[in-house]
Amino acid sequence: QVRLVESGGGSVQAGGSLRLSCENSRGGGRTFCMAWFRQAPGKEREGVVSIHTGGGRADYADSVNGRFTVSHDDGTCYLQMDSLKPEDTAMYYCAADPFVPPFGCTTTRGGGRFPYWGQGTQVTVSP
Repeated sequence: QVRLVESGGGSVQAGGSLRLSCENSRGGGRTFCMAWFRQAPGKEREGVVSIHTGGGRADYADSVNGRFTVSHDDGTCYLQMDSLKPEDTAMYYCAADPFVPPFGCTTTRGGGRFPYWGQGTQVTVSP
């Protein structure tokens, strides 16, 4: 069973930074397509970034490209968020799929294609 646990959310002012973590209980044993999604109140879920732990480039949403950086290490996926804006306020979720190869690892697949999800961590950015 894959268990994802997010941490690192919080409240910051615009321009600030936060680092989210997603610990994958099975991350040390095999490769995964890891992704971060977010959902703000009243809005649809949005894919933020994906990365395959077996290699390949990260795939960022245009809205965060150049400000957010994804990485992974020893079963944990990190999302470094810099130059935060109020519009980044949302619940952030980590998702994982062990069955997708690197070339197919993208949030444009849709969140429903990811079988494993964390509980979410809230990010709030004030003006």
